[in-house]
Amino acid sequence: MVDIKNIKTFVVIGAGTMGREIAQVALMAGFENVVLNDIQEGVIEDASKYIQNGLRRLENKGLLSEGQKTDILMTHLIKESDLKKAVQNADFIVEAIPEIMDLKQELFHEIGNIAPEQAIFATNTSTMSITDIASTSGREDKVIGMHFFTPVVLLRLIELIKGSKTSQETFDRSYEVSMKFPSIKGKRYIAKINKESPGFIVNRLTIASSLYLSWMLEYATEKGISYELLDNDIIAAPNLGPFAKWDFLGLDIIRNVQIYFAKTLSPEFTPCLTLQKLVDEGKLGKKTGSGLYEWDAGKIIRKSKEKANLLNIEIYYAIQLNEGCRLLEEGIVANYKIIDDTMLAGMDMPGPFSAGKRNYKKWTQMLESFSKESGIKYIKPTKLMATGDFIQMKK
Repeated sequence: MVDIKNIKTFVVIGAGTMGREIAQVALMAGFENVVLNDIQEGVIEDASKYIQNGLRRLENKGLLSEGQKTDILMTHLIKESDLKKAVQNADFIVEAIPEIMDLKQELFHEIGNIAPEQAIFATNTSTMSITDIASTSGREDKVIGMHFFTPVVLLRLIELIKGSKTSQETFDRSYEVSMKFPSIKGKRYIAKINKESPGFIVNRLTIASSLYLSWMLEYATEKGISYELLDNDIIAAPNLGPFAKWDFLGLDIIRNVQIYFAKTLSPEFTPCLTLQKLVDEGKLGKKTGSGLYEWDAGKIIRKSKEKANLLNIEIYYAIQLNEGCRLLEEGIVANYKIIDDTMLAGMDMPGPFSAGKRNYKKWTQMLESFSKESGIKYIKPTKLMATGDFIQMKK
């Protein structure tokens, strides 16, 4: 049995959106020391204020664990811009820096040289190979993928991913650490992924469906159709449609993930011209105030309730069902219940298989037709989807 009590000093490297949220739930989890590191001291200070405000809101709503107080929790937060000092007593380290492989490999090489022998290194990468990230660390058996979902304090999911050389001890200990993090929506759901693939589960499915969204985006640009109208086809305000979510996450992040998928899965994931142009112009969405939408003080500006009557949500889900079947065919997961449960816990939306069982024949035909219309070969139905044989793979 893993002795979780030995994990006393929890370090987060990178104090951006994900890093500060991870640090907050680490404080709520009760670790003795939570060290927040970033190369920019100003970013650390902003993150500290964010964490304190977040804890205060939860405390005022009675959502902190019994006996927890914001002021006391904040005494366990250590702010440190010097990486060597940040990791010198680390038991568990989570990296939350930008999704650029070279940067991650440089960091893991550095901490591999300076962190204590017992430390476990986790990467919060949303798509990239754990094996490749670990390759520079000199401690590949101690490296794990631990993919959180924002807002971390709310959403229950953590994807836990083995690299090719991750030890079972590291995997087991990381699972116990993952289960310590509280979630407002209930008990944590840890998706254990023993074989890595680009995007793991959630992003593998959602980025696959971005092939359809990118095609629609180019069509709308060509025809002068507002992107908001496409979102209105499938969801009503104040909820965010898929293009608004791209803006919320950051168009540069979406672009970088698609580039990675283009390298590792299919060139057809290469970012579309509209997305590339916006990123080149520095229009990254919410964080810059402009992207596919306009934003004001962090809030999206909506201009119309009209619909384009173009975006078909069934094609979106059909692509996700097809990609889920690929994960089954590749042995990434053993059954489709894992995929559906993971999508529900991480995205607050049903996975594709519950509806797919009833609609796979119709959806197969839809994908065949759309593949011909768009010229996108990657979305052609897999054998497992087309035959419906996945239905026997629930457990």
